[in-house]
Amino acid sequence: MVRKVVVGHPYTRSIAASAHTTGSQSAAPLLDHLARLTRARSEAVLGKLGLRPRHLVCLTVLRDHGEVSQQDLASVLRMDRTNLVGLLNELEEQELIARRRSKEDRRRHVVGLTTAGERRLRKAEAALGDVEDEVLGALDADERATLYRLLRQATGSHMDCAAAVVEAQADGDDAC
Repeated sequence: MVRKVVVGHPYTRSIAASAHTTGSQSAAPLLDHLARLTRARSEAVLGKLGLRPRHLVCLTVLRDHGEVSQQDLASVLRMDRTNLVGLLNELEEQELIARRRSKEDRRRHVVGLTTAGERRLRKAEAALGDVEDEVLGALDADERATLYRLLRQATGSHMDCAAAVVEAQADGDDAC
């Protein structure tokens, strides 16, 4: 006997509910797979530029927010300060960033992006654009725009928090 399934029928809703709970409609495994593909290809192209993902994030923060204290940078990147020093040493060795003493507080160091850092960041972003074209090649422009909008929506509060930390700490407050 063949059953006719009617949309909106309780039987249909239970199938949809069980599919969701069994993971067949779960986005998490697909997002994880897409992230792994993107990460592997991204790390390969960044490596050719002498960068790692954490370097790229740091350079991007410095470009987007300008000079910032090491302490504030550690907060934005959510890194332990000792790990940040190692990261900054690597970037400074390549002359991508510059550190100097703060004029307002000689105990603090201020970190800024150099011209070479800006150039390398532009090259890295172009290379990552090519990676994105490869990984998301099955999507047309409208689908990519929708995916981007949905990802921004899903991660919005997390991304807004990083910017809020920089602004709040500049004012002497705490954020997030």
